[in-house]
Amino acid sequence: MRICLVSETWPPDINGVAHTLSHLTNQLHSRGVTLQLVRPRQAGYSKKHHEIQSELLVRGITLPGYREVRLGLPAPRRLLQLWQEQPPTVVYLATQGPLGWSARRIAQRLNIPVVAGWHTNFDHYCHDYHVSWLAPTVLNMLRRFHNGCTTTLAPTQALTAALASQGFQRLAVMGRGIDTEQFSPRQRSSLLRAQWGVDEHQPVALYVGRLAPEKNLSLLEESCRALLDSHPDMALVIIGDGPARQRLERTLPHAHFIGFVPHEALPSYYASADLFLFPSLSETWGNVVLEAMASGLAVVAFKHAAAAELIDHERNGLVISPGDNASFHHAAVTLCQQPQRYAQLGEAARQRALEYRWSAIADTFLNVLQQAQENAHESAHPCSI
Repeated sequence: MRICLVSETWPPDINGVAHTLSHLTNQLHSRGVTLQLVRPRQAGYSKKHHEIQSELLVRGITLPGYREVRLGLPAPRRLLQLWQEQPPTVVYLATQGPLGWSARRIAQRLNIPVVAGWHTNFDHYCHDYHVSWLAPTVLNMLRRFHNGCTTTLAPTQALTAALASQGFQRLAVMGRGIDTEQFSPRQRSSLLRAQWGVDEHQPVALYVGRLAPEKNLSLLEESCRALLDSHPDMALVIIGDGPARQRLERTLPHAHFIGFVPHEALPSYYASADLFLFPSLSETWGNVVLEAMASGLAVVAFKHAAAAELIDHERNGLVISPGDNASFHHAAVTLCQQPQRYAQLGEAARQRALEYRWSAIADTFLNVLQQAQENAHESAHPCSI
């Protein structure tokens, strides 16, 4: 099988799409799949990944508010030339920007089956960035994009059902995995905890994610202040960057703002904490929830996306009804005061995370792409009676 991946984002970008594609690429390469990549050129970074056999770099523009991500511009002529010379068996569209639309049109012109991934709820972002009036238009565009593909892969059953109710067709589920050797309680670091000013008996609450409006950061602020009021000698650690960082630094002066952490160092930060707070409701999955669970942390999150799929309330974490902010920070404050309880929840979370291997996720991905290939072949060569 020859698979072409088309994406606006790619490692070393730090986001869920790049993270998922990186792991899928490693798995597919190990199985002998020929991989082609189409992506925007990244400023200051041109290294080709050894798993990729051929790569087409296109022009891009910076996405407002997301300086680290470049939006790929349409490249129909270059895509047509590439796929006429090196035709893929299947095209996988990871993003729905101008480059994705361009790739979908050329693939259809050449009768190449197209599978798309639903990685980001772009229509929800309209509400977070105060342009709610745009949400119906964005949703209509997304529906046109995905219904023009052979299959759309969404990360959870709940999201698949929600999309189906909105008129999206030919949906399938592909979850996300975790490297449980890399993300493990064994990565706990007394040195890191000392830098945060705590010993083994003082709790550390951690947040990992982009510091932007769509992450529900006002609730993170409220919860952190409530935690400090109840437990003044604890530590708050916030990993990530974004347009809201300066404001958060002003409102949470006692928190440790780490910024972006290299992926190889991130497991130690997780494992050195005790609780993981994740108030976001914008995720389609939320890799950080699974990373925290694999690291043995007690997670407090809304019953949404990955948390809804992975967490059994009071057994391996705490999940709160979406939008119930008061219950969210009450749960965080109460848990922070119960070290034996958050240790038990963290141990159970680790056991749950062990069930999510990237090898199994790659199996699902390949099966869907192979089915798309077979369906395209049958359509091109109908049986005669």
